[in-house]
Amino acid sequence: MQVIEANGMRMPKLGLGTWRLSGAECERAVAGALGLGYRHLDTAQMYGNEEAVGAGIKAGGVAREAIHLTTKVWPENLAPAAMRRAMEDSLRKLGIEYVDLYLIHWPYPDMDLPAALETLGALQREGKAKAIGVSNFTVALLKQCEALGTKVACNQVEYHVLLDQAKLLSYARGKGIVTTAYCPLAQGRLAGHAALDAIAAKHGCTAAQVAIAWLLEQDMVAAIPKAGRPESQSANLAALEIRLDAADRAAIAALPKDQRCVSPSFAPAWD
Repeated sequence: MQVIEANGMRMPKLGLGTWRLSGAECERAVAGALGLGYRHLDTAQMYGNEEAVGAGIKAGGVAREAIHLTTKVWPENLAPAAMRRAMEDSLRKLGIEYVDLYLIHWPYPDMDLPAALETLGALQREGKAKAIGVSNFTVALLKQCEALGTKVACNQVEYHVLLDQAKLLSYARGKGIVTTAYCPLAQGRLAGHAALDAIAAKHGCTAAQVAIAWLLEQDMVAAIPKAGRPESQSANLAALEIRLDAADRAAIAALPKDQRCVSPSFAPAWD
């Protein structure tokens, strides 16, 4: 598995997303993914599945130190005391002593960002999080983090072949920040996509694998496609072996890049 190193963090480029997986299905998915070779798992307080993810890790039989585990704190818990309670709750549910990466899940219009970042830093210094970061932050918000002296290791954002993130990627790379792509398959919008199907036919793979390969070949970019079924997990792993050529990249570059799937009412003003 290819690994990205940034700000002291080592993150496998391909991870397992668990949004909308729950209960026994989630536990089986996590344990099965670990059995296939995944070592990067992504969850969040808001997903309501941290207990199932923890059970899957236990069932998977892989040493804790070999796994990169990310979880996230929901915006209503960004005040210092609330964030500490959220972290303790996540650790308890996951059945572990630390997470590898702890993220602010979403920025919030009235959040106290300095206090939130200070608490993140304190949790890192205390060993509860090996690395800290953010999710759904714009360039403007990342600049605020930098101005406050916080070195975030990762910014997790929606990113796929139908959404341009060039400005965000350029800034993040310049600061040594990993960009983790969620919704890397545009929530199913890539199925039957003619341009991607043509590339897939050339490589003997699927359009989904092309989309994942395109992300994973990029510097400082990781991807966390959700995959509950073993066949999907194996297919995503196989995308690591696909080598796109210049013609493939040109065809993908020509696709519309304005199709955002996730933008709740409290989302920031996207750059």
